[in-house]
Amino acid sequence: MSYSRAARRSAALTVAALLAGLALTATAAPAPAVPADVAAAPVAAARPTGTAGLQKALDRLVEQGAPGALLYTYNRGRVTQLQSGVADLAASTPMVPEDSYRIGSLTKTYVSTAVLQLVAKGRVRLSDPASRHLPGLLAGQPRVTVRQLLNHTSGIFDFNNDPRVLAPYLDGDLGHVWTPGDLVRLALTHAPVARPGAAYHYSNTNYLLLGLLVEAVTGERLGDVLQDRVFSRAHLDATTFNTKRTLPAPAAHGYVVLSGDEPTDITSLYPYPWASGSMVATAPDVAQFYRHLLSGGMLPPRLLAEMRATVDASAEDGPGTAYGLGLERFATPCGPAWGHGGNFPGYVTYVYSSPSGHRQTVLLVNQDPQSLSPEVGDGFVRLLNRAHCTSGG
Repeated sequence: MSYSRAARRSAALTVAALLAGLALTATAAPAPAVPADVAAAPVAAARPTGTAGLQKALDRLVEQGAPGALLYTYNRGRVTQLQSGVADLAASTPMVPEDSYRIGSLTKTYVSTAVLQLVAKGRVRLSDPASRHLPGLLAGQPRVTVRQLLNHTSGIFDFNNDPRVLAPYLDGDLGHVWTPGDLVRLALTHAPVARPGAAYHYSNTNYLLLGLLVEAVTGERLGDVLQDRVFSRAHLDATTFNTKRTLPAPAAHGYVVLSGDEPTDITSLYPYPWASGSMVATAPDVAQFYRHLLSGGMLPPRLLAEMRATVDASAEDGPGTAYGLGLERFATPCGPAWGHGGNFPGYVTYVYSSPSGHRQTVLLVNQDPQSLSPEVGDGFVRLLNRAHCTSGG
């Protein structure tokens, strides 16, 4: 993973513009059986195995400017959970594994899982034109398939790159609500960035369309579908599809640096990315979801194989990186890891999983990617690779 490139793929705002706006207004301050060794492991029952070197590297992220940092690893029932710094600067609350936080674009893997479950039931086909399910939105647009939305080869413009999306926030209205349909329509006023199927171009608009597709096919709200068919199936007790400005307690607050060294709390920013990045979870829940998914507990084998069928993403996301259907493959010193990255204003989080699903590494810092020093960014990548590669086979 290239941190500098990955950080550009924020699921919410273009952060430099957000900082400019905030400076005007803000003040500092029943499912298939899952193998026994990948079954849910409550945090209270876990036996942390402290690793001095990893803790030292985590502490260094905080010393170099991050308010807080959390590292969680799982390997066949063995848990390491390390933390440094604070979840809430105003209250001096220490970071803990039970903290909820915005997981940003990790949301895409969960939404993709819901779509592929509909494929398993024969209600959607990967080769379907998306307009078959969303004729009102996509009439007159180039023919884009469900698969192309899932793997970011649709060529559809990313709504985040339209300055109209930022305008309310730049005016100081951090609670402004964009509907998914509004954002899709804004994106579709722009010409495609590529011919459908021609190349990988990461676009959050793809996942807004997929969320709307799920609602159109099921007749249910996306949040309800995710709760009933994804979160419940993976036994996720601390994961929500959160479209509120508040987080469940305890929570890791998200921070940006507006000027000088004083961080500003922007946890209350409205999470308008919706299906492209609005979910909230804890690090143990993130690990548990990817464990169930990659060990075969969420999808039939043929569709898990489809999820792992990748296109080259190295031009945008760094050497050796490839993108499947809502699932990313990263090159690490010890071989490929599967997972996803999530950048949301105030948060950077990544999850790496072994191909078998037996072990996961989740790393979080609660400061915006554009606010982090280069030292923290580089240290984040080194720590993520080190923790993943030393957590066992």
